[in-house]
Amino acid sequence: MVFYEPEHRDRDLLPHDPFKAFVAPRPIGWVSTVGPDGEVNLAPYSYFNAVSDKPPTVMFSSDGPKDSATYAQACEEFVWNMVTFDLREAMNQTSAALPRGESEFEHAGLEMAASRLVKPPRVAASPVAFECRVIERVQLAHNIVTFGQVVGVHVDERHIVDGRFDTAGVRPIARCGYRGDYATVTELFEMIRP
Repeated sequence: MVFYEPEHRDRDLLPHDPFKAFVAPRPIGWVSTVGPDGEVNLAPYSYFNAVSDKPPTVMFSSDGPKDSATYAQACEEFVWNMVTFDLREAMNQTSAALPRGESEFEHAGLEMAASRLVKPPRVAASPVAFECRVIERVQLAHNIVTFGQVVGVHVDERHIVDGRFDTAGVRPIARCGYRGDYATVTELFEMIRP
């Protein structure tokens, strides 16, 4: 068993930091926001997750003051959009470093859909979207963690089977580490708590 302190890992054995590969899979935070002048931003975040269900709360962590974190702070709202296998290429296109104010929606050929309770639009093709209001922002070293309470949920009813959301049928993708490693949810198994 190898042991190392994160800043002193054996770079011959582990030339690439495996931290992201160890904490996997992680849902992708495909976050849409609106800037102070009405500019729309859409970006995928590797560090995203649900943190509570009462009230339903999600978070995303930005490596510095990127547009999503700054816009979410300014308008106190954001939308999370589920990324599926069918949307993988468009999601990847939205990670491009575009000039501020240039639309990632247009760049990736994505249609916007209006939200009901918040200003940022959602990805029309995404089967699930959460409208969120920012409830807290935490600075961690150079990362900015934005917490949002889910105030509205959009779900495509075609993916509701016998009263349950068909996660495996939708095939959401998740981040698994390194530069471009992803996984797809294609099957589920059930274990009931004792």
